[in-house]
Amino acid sequence: MTLAYPRRQRQLESLIERLGVPNKDLIKWQLLDLALIHPSVSEKANYEQLEFVGDAVVRLVAAQVLWENYSEFPVGEFAAIRSVLVSDRILAKLARVYGLELYLQVAGGASNDRAGMESRLADAFESVLGALYLSTNNLELIRPWLDPHFKKLAAEIRLDPARLNYKAALQEWTQGQFKVLPEYRVTQNHSQTDKNRFEAEVWLNGEKLGWGKGRSIKSAEQAAAKVAFLSIDSQGKP
Repeated sequence: MTLAYPRRQRQLESLIERLGVPNKDLIKWQLLDLALIHPSVSEKANYEQLEFVGDAVVRLVAAQVLWENYSEFPVGEFAAIRSVLVSDRILAKLARVYGLELYLQVAGGASNDRAGMESRLADAFESVLGALYLSTNNLELIRPWLDPHFKKLAAEIRLDPARLNYKAALQEWTQGQFKVLPEYRVTQNHSQTDKNRFEAEVWLNGEKLGWGKGRSIKSAEQAAAKVAFLSIDSQGKP
């Protein structure tokens, strides 16, 4: 059954084409529409319940991808890699690949909250997965397009000493060496043409270790932490 609003129906079909979802005839379009309604639009009719389902779905897909491709790994390695795959940072990145923000309905001050964009996109991505899963009660609408991303990311995570989470890796190093946490100083660039509107510096004991930019505060801090961690690693520090 299609939506009563032809324009919205066409928008959702465009998203499905971007995702590469097979057999769109199986999709419950009302669920997909709901998956893209932020709580700022409606307190009751929003994506929160679908996000709850999608959170379980994305963890299941990640677990299956790891099981099928790295069956020799101990469960601790599975858990470590999966925690990165299902993080807000990675899910928001995937959401941006498909332009999910173009389809997400947000109202009021939430639409101008760039600092919260990462978590908002991650939530919406999970809710879309929830809608697709509940359309068939299985993963047939999800795995064909999500698996390639997770396979590629899992391989990168395995080879990266920081597991693509440079903030955590830098924090572990500073705590181990100096028993202190690094300090992040974030500023916002109000240029309307620069998508990476946040700039972050990371400091330790009065010394600036790195600098980076990002679409959100979190991504800017990650960029700064990456510069700092790779600099430390290249100098052979323990």
